Amino acid sequence: MTSLLIRHSRILLPEGEFLIGDILIKEGKIVQIAPEITESEVTTIIDATGLTLLPGVIDPQVHFREPGLDHKEDLFTASCACAKGGVTSFLEMPNTRPLTTTQETLDQKLQLASEKCLVNYGFFIGATTENLPNLSNSQ
Repeated sequence: MTSLLIRHSRILLPEGEFLIGDILIKEGKIVQIAPEITESEVTTIIDATGLTLLPGVIDPQVHFREPGLDHKEDLFTASCACAKGGVTSFLEMPNTRPLTTTQETLDQKLQLASEKCLVNYGFFIGATTENLPNLSNSQ
């Protein structure tokens, strides 16, 4: 079982208060937050003294460049930037080339994201006067 113990960090709690303490993560899930955790079988220990630990951020409006302008940025490089900055989830706008205005283009982006993204993702579909009847009839 993989486990991670982050020690001595300044932890932002859900109530908005801070705690100096430890966080134990097992199999990718936080299982304990306490002033001090004694765990004998930990795979990795990180000393976070002087650092602040925050929950991941959701960016609800990004403008990435894939497909169509992926020479500037693709879903992999964009999601790497997200992860580096603490963004754990994003929702991307439909203004790529081609525009994401059909179920087919949305499905293509979802497929690309499943292969390339390091963080959680979602995509908006663009509504236009031309495609609105198709979107309102979708199931």
